[in-house]
Amino acid sequence: MRIGELAATVGVTPRAVRHYHHLGLLPEPERRANGYRDYTLRHAVVLARIRRLTELGLGLAEVRDVLADDAGRELVEVLGELDEDLARQETEIRERRGRLRVLMEDARAGRLPAEGPVSPELAALFGRFGPAPQSPMAARDREVFAFLETTATAEVRAGMLAGLESMVAVPGAVERAHEAYALLDALADAEPDDPRVAEAARVLADLIPPEMVPPGTDIDLDSSNRGTGGTGGFLRAFYADFAPAQAEAIRRSLRILMEDRR
Repeated sequence: MRIGELAATVGVTPRAVRHYHHLGLLPEPERRANGYRDYTLRHAVVLARIRRLTELGLGLAEVRDVLADDAGRELVEVLGELDEDLARQETEIRERRGRLRVLMEDARAGRLPAEGPVSPELAALFGRFGPAPQSPMAARDREVFAFLETTATAEVRAGMLAGLESMVAVPGAVERAHEAYALLDALADAEPDDPRVAEAARVLADLIPPEMVPPGTDIDLDSSNRGTGGTGGFLRAFYADFAPAQAEAIRRSLRILMEDRR
């Protein structure tokens, strides 16, 4: 058989055959006097096996290990690992579809937050704060929480959700949150030394659970202080997104929390 005939017989492309030659998966026959390679039934059998193994999801390096083990022990081991991996993927897909169903139900019912999609847990917490806020600061706060839920580690996400849960569980917390948002909104055109900055910082510090501020957080980062921690870039962008007086109030509130923790 010529390479085209071999490829057509097994159901692959000639390019794939050449690639398998290059990787050493398929033995390459010597060229005959006319310059063409003549493939045998053995080549077709090996090529068909390569196709079956790759269709099962094995990588080419794993296929090489299987083909190198005449006794087949490597195949059993690799197939077992593949089965476990597929089982994990099935579990993840079921969980993702479950979350998707909840999001679809919320979207149909008009309950999907503007910052969504977010987890059902975070959406429920947003719901406990009432309808979509008119406050620019409250809307920005939700955007930050949605961002952190997407980008943070599982440990940080769990801490954030636990902190929000403990915050809204305190009687009057929702009202105090709206008060803090109003105070911060009022600082949009103020200077950092405005007397209202201290009041907003105090109200905000009384509202934020201490566990939501990780120990060692460099709260004084600004555009002139590049910092060394992994969160430095985010904090600089975070502060820069606010008016100077608002950023100063947030910075002071975090400083109060850090001092109270000592």
